[in-house]
Amino acid sequence: MTTASAIQPRKLGRTGPAVFPIALGCMGMSGMYGPADEPESLATIHAAIDAGVTLIDTGDFYGMGHNEMLLSQALRFFREKVLISVKFGAQRGPDGAWLGYDARPAAVKTALAYSLKRLGVDHIDIYRPARLDPNVPIEDTVGAIAEMIKAGYVRNIGLSEVGPETIRRAAAVHPIVDLQIEYSLISRSPESKIFPVLEELGIAVTAYGILSRGLLSGSAISGSGDIRNRFPRFNAENLARNQKLVARLAEIAAGKGITKSQLAVAWALAKSRSIIPLIGARTRTQLAESLAALDVRLTPDEIAAIEAAAPADAVAGTRYDAHQMQVLDSEK
Repeated sequence: MTTASAIQPRKLGRTGPAVFPIALGCMGMSGMYGPADEPESLATIHAAIDAGVTLIDTGDFYGMGHNEMLLSQALRFFREKVLISVKFGAQRGPDGAWLGYDARPAAVKTALAYSLKRLGVDHIDIYRPARLDPNVPIEDTVGAIAEMIKAGYVRNIGLSEVGPETIRRAAAVHPIVDLQIEYSLISRSPESKIFPVLEELGIAVTAYGILSRGLLSGSAISGSGDIRNRFPRFNAENLARNQKLVARLAEIAAGKGITKSQLAVAWALAKSRSIIPLIGARTRTQLAESLAALDVRLTPDEIAAIEAAAPADAVAGTRYDAHQMQVLDSEK
């Protein structure tokens, strides 16, 4: 793979820092896709840093704080080498049930205080509400984070899964460096209405779900604790249809001598320099495979052929269940 020093960084929005072109998402290291191997998770984080990765993403509700404490261990001697992105606001019960969102100003500051303590840091580099709280104006939420920037506890503000109107309202209060949103070969809906607004306002994209939660890489559901059991794209009938699309992509990848995963990551990297793929690798092997996509070059004709092989309107099933799709601001 190309050495980290030879890789051109990407700017995290007009006002944010420069980052390595691929970021590491740590959600899967706290049980969201079934049991995780903690020593391997720590090794994967360290391998990412060694490879040059500078942006690491977590959420205070991943494993009910477990993910932040895991990062605290991993970054004990590496804090100055990385930027930490934290999502907050999701409310969960002791049984793991999702209870809604709380992005009131007081809740913002309380969540931040706990994250700082669990992470063992004095500031968070990018802080963002995980979703839009329908009961709280986005101006109030962003305003509270802006106060924490003035106080020195936060460096930048990001957003997650919100639509054009919310993005504009948030950016009117304080500069936004990035929007975290699901984007992949089979989740291309942000292209039509959301991406043009981001380009206009100088906001980057940290794109999660690049491998469509393992659909594009061939990862199988690991058991009842796997969050994908609730996603329509993974039910038996839809999965069979979607795997036909993946098979077409596999043929294209084989023709270039790369894996399906590398094709998916390389495609996202090639779409725009404003896009930073957020790779949810749980093992060093998965990480290395994704990072190798940095060496893949796709021509405009190849990009067109890839998209024709897996048309967005041919994908079976929505990316979240019906309730989530209804409440997602980014889908309105």
